[in-house]
Amino acid sequence: MSTIFEKLLSGEFPCAKVYEDDLVFAFMDAGQVNDGHVIVASKKPYETILDIDEETTQRLFLVAKRIAHVVQDVFKAEGITLLQANKDAGWQSVPHIHVHVLPRYKNDGVELVWPRKEPGIERLLELAKLIKVPSI
Repeated sequence: MSTIFEKLLSGEFPCAKVYEDDLVFAFMDAGQVNDGHVIVASKKPYETILDIDEETTQRLFLVAKRIAHVVQDVFKAEGITLLQANKDAGWQSVPHIHVHVLPRYKNDGVELVWPRKEPGIERLLELAKLIKVPSI
């Protein structure tokens, strides 16, 4: 079963592309949060950040950064939000890796809220010991 992004890329569904190369493509989100809301997606149908190869990861975020600069300039954004969600519990709505580039403005009505937990430094130190990140 192909995702909506695969259908956009193949031309089965129309889309307003703003960028395309051998690994990623970017297009205007049909559900614009603010004018200039762009989605950057991999061409290969990787589902999440946990599945994607390193070269595509680098390209995805480099293109998102470049688009963020252009969107900020063109739409005079007061800020930019990048959103990359994974799996249902992580708010992923399409099972195909993508990054939202959202131009933001003070009082634009866009909210991203979650309950803050403040466990204290001792617990944070315990949690940090569990995370062993290999060097790049």
